Amino acid sequence: MSDGAILQIVPQLPGTLDGVSDYALNLARALSARHGLTTVFAVNRETSVEVKDGFRVVSGLGQGGPADALAQQCPHVILHYVNYGYQTRGVPFALLRFARELRGQLRGRWVTMFHEIYAWGPPWKSEFWLRPFQVRIARALIDLSDVCFVSNAVVEKEIHLHDAAKQVQLAPVMSNFGEPEVTDFSGASARRWAICGGTASITRSLSSFERMHRLIPEPFFPNHLDVIGGRETASTRALIERLAAGTPGLSCYYHPNVAVPEASALLRQCSFTWLDYFGKGKMWPGMVLKSGVFAACGAHGVVPVFSHQEEVFAVGGDPFPGPWFMTPQALHLPDPNRLHDVRKKIYSWYWTHAASPCLARFYAEALA
Repeated sequence: MSDGAILQIVPQLPGTLDGVSDYALNLARALSARHGLTTVFAVNRETSVEVKDGFRVVSGLGQGGPADALAQQCPHVILHYVNYGYQTRGVPFALLRFARELRGQLRGRWVTMFHEIYAWGPPWKSEFWLRPFQVRIARALIDLSDVCFVSNAVVEKEIHLHDAAKQVQLAPVMSNFGEPEVTDFSGASARRWAICGGTASITRSLSSFERMHRLIPEPFFPNHLDVIGGRETASTRALIERLAAGTPGLSCYYHPNVAVPEASALLRQCSFTWLDYFGKGKMWPGMVLKSGVFAACGAHGVVPVFSHQEEVFAVGGDPFPGPWFMTPQALHLPDPNRLHDVRKKIYSWYWTHAASPCLARFYAEALA
C-alpha cells in the first residue's frame, strides 16, 4: 500500500446499484485519477469479491473487521455513514465499536460523509423509539471525525447542534449516471422527458407523474418518456403501460437494470426529468441536494421538475437555477424561449459544485 492509501468504509459492495457505495466508487476513481490516492474498500456485508474496478475489497466488518491490519495499510479513512445501511434497525453499534478501535490506531485523518445522520418518525414507528440510540451513535462518529461531509444544510445543522466547532464541508452528491461533456443543449426535444433512479424512486415518480402530467403546458407536453434504472418489476411495467395508454401521443420506454453509459446516453437526449423525492414525507428545504437523480440531471443539463414546491437554495452563495416544480396549486417551469439557456446554467452549476473532480479536491484537502 502507498502512504496515500485511503480506507473507504461502505455498507455494501460498490457497483451493486447502491447509491452510497456507488458514490464511494466514483470518489475512489476521481481521487486516484486526480490526486494519486489509492482506495481500499472496507465493506460491512460479506462478499466474495476481492477487487472492484482495480480497488482492493475487504469485507465482513459487521462480524468484526481486521482493524489492526487495516490501520497499518491505510493511514486515512473515509466513512460513508447511512445508519440503516449498516444495521437493519438503524443502530449500528458494531460499526461504532470497529470505528473506535480503528481510530485509536490510525496514523492519518478521519473523514465521515453523513449520507444520513439519524431518522425522524412518529411514535408508532420504530425510528421514534430508536432515535436516542441513533443520535448517540451519530454523535460519537462526529466526535471521532476530523472533518464531516454532508450533502445538505439540514444535516450540517444537526452536526453543529452537537459540535459548533466541527469542520463541515457541504457538497451535493455527484451523479452515478455519468458526467459527460455536453456543449450543445439544442438537440434534445423540449417534449422529451425522463424518470430515473432506483426502483422505489421510479415507482413513486411514475405514480405522481401519471396524476400530474396533464398540467404540463403544450410547449413541454411529453411525447416521449424514458424510464431509466431500478430493478425490472411487473408493477413498474404496468404503471408505464397504463400511463402510455391513457396519454394519446406519448411513447414510453422502460430501461431497467441499465448500465451507466446507456443511462447517460438516454439522459443526454432528454430536456426534463420528473422527480418525486419526498412522496408523502416531510419536505426539507434543499434536501434534494442528496438526491442522485437530481445530480444526474445536473450532470447532463436536464431540467429537474419537482413534485413539491421547492424554495430557492444555494451552495456557496450560488443559487441553483429555478428551482422548477409542478404541484396541483402551482406551476413553475422555464420560459420555452430560454430552455437551452436554463439547461446550460444547470449543467454549469453542477460542474461548479457537485462534479467528481470538485468533490475529489474537497476530500483530498480534508485528508491533507
